[in-house]
Amino acid sequence: MKNGTDSFVFLGHWPSAGSFGFNTDILATNLINLSVVLGVLIFFGKGVLSDLLDNRKQRILNTIRNSEELRGKAIEQLEKARARLKKVEIDADQFRVNGYSEIEREKMNLINSTYKTLEQFENYKNETIQFEQQKAINQVRQRVFQQALQGALGTLNSCLNNDLHLRTINANIGMFGAMNQITD
Repeated sequence: MKNGTDSFVFLGHWPSAGSFGFNTDILATNLINLSVVLGVLIFFGKGVLSDLLDNRKQRILNTIRNSEELRGKAIEQLEKARARLKKVEIDADQFRVNGYSEIEREKMNLINSTYKTLEQFENYKNETIQFEQQKAINQVRQRVFQQALQGALGTLNSCLNNDLHLRTINANIGMFGAMNQITD
């Protein structure tokens, strides 16, 4: 026990070989202590550190694998979206072309319909003009006939005497009688 207490008491003293004591040389003890600690850490911590590193490596690999899967899915979705966009653009172009075609067709139908309507109006106008002309001609004929009849009656009345008048009436009665016999 005395050796143990002596080594505590004399901190600056190196104990002799075979005895236990403290080394007070700071530089020498730090290197030794550090090498012992490192040796113990390497010996005992090697498995734990290796497991930690392996676990970390596996997590990193899983993250990379998941990232690659997500990237692949994203690329696949992007390709699908591009295909849908292309289809929509084609459909839009087709609708645009069909729309223009439909507009042109409707325009032509409207022009043709308007032309037919104008043609019908022209025909109605011509028929109305012909009807009005015929009506006017008939009115003129009636007027001329009335005037001619009045003139003829005036001439007949001034030229006819009773004897000529009776002969005309008898001639007309005879014509009516002959017509009556033909029809019976």
